[in-house]
Amino acid sequence: MKKKHDFLVALLFILPALAIYLFYFIFPIPASAYYSFFQWNGISPTKKFLGFGNWVALFNDPAFWKALTNNIILVIASILIQLPIGLILGVFVSSKLKGTKFLKLIYFLPMLLSAVAIGLTWNFIYEPTFGLFNAFLNVIGLGRFATGWLGEEKFALWAVIIAICWQYIPYYMVLFAAALAGIPQELYEAAYIDGASKGQGFLTITLPLLKNTIRIACVLSLTGSLKYFALIFVMTGGGPNHASELLATYMFKQAFTSFRMGYGSAIAVFMFMISFVLTVFILRKGKRQEEIVYG
Repeated sequence: MKKKHDFLVALLFILPALAIYLFYFIFPIPASAYYSFFQWNGISPTKKFLGFGNWVALFNDPAFWKALTNNIILVIASILIQLPIGLILGVFVSSKLKGTKFLKLIYFLPMLLSAVAIGLTWNFIYEPTFGLFNAFLNVIGLGRFATGWLGEEKFALWAVIIAICWQYIPYYMVLFAAALAGIPQELYEAAYIDGASKGQGFLTITLPLLKNTIRIACVLSLTGSLKYFALIFVMTGGGPNHASELLATYMFKQAFTSFRMGYGSAIAVFMFMISFVLTVFILRKGKRQEEIVYG
């Protein structure tokens, strides 16, 4: 009887948070799937059933494919840039060098800033006339390369990717630093006694023991990049000419600017499906490798 009473009390405490989670995170998934089969402006009570009409239009939309390509580029750049630099910084701040605690705080500051503040800051850095980046190029004698970085189709996406990496590298730094703190120092001491160098210790001890953390970081980077919205929307709005468009920004424009809620829902469902499939693939592949290694 007491166990049942304790369960009901615990349920009452978690019920508000559970209700919010279900309403804002779980319910929108089937709701979006439902709306993706309709033509609806999001306001009118009447909806026109299109079947797979939104999906057919989606896969014949050049702007959608451009946004998907940009998302793939962002995913690859995030994994290849954010994770290695985050790992290096994590190793550095985990060392016993003097001043690493202060540097850990400095490095983490970008994560404390809002996307709007970061976007406005980087807009100023990339500003064509008075921007810091072009001013720096002029100082070092490369002023001929100065341009409007966010206004050029071939540079806009990469300019924003740099800002995104700057914002999220500290997150992976803390993630790896926490994982490094759990590695017993005795392993390194034994390896050094046997004549291993610090580089060999990193390759034979640190990296193998960080496999699970690296896998989790890849999943976080993958899912985060596929649904990324804030900084792109603040800095370029997906322009110029969809050059920096992502699936999330294109979905937002279709659903809340053009009031094509059904079409926007189709994009949202596609984002969910591709994120889900890739996440399951990475996790299952990692689990299979562990089974092979550990039997």
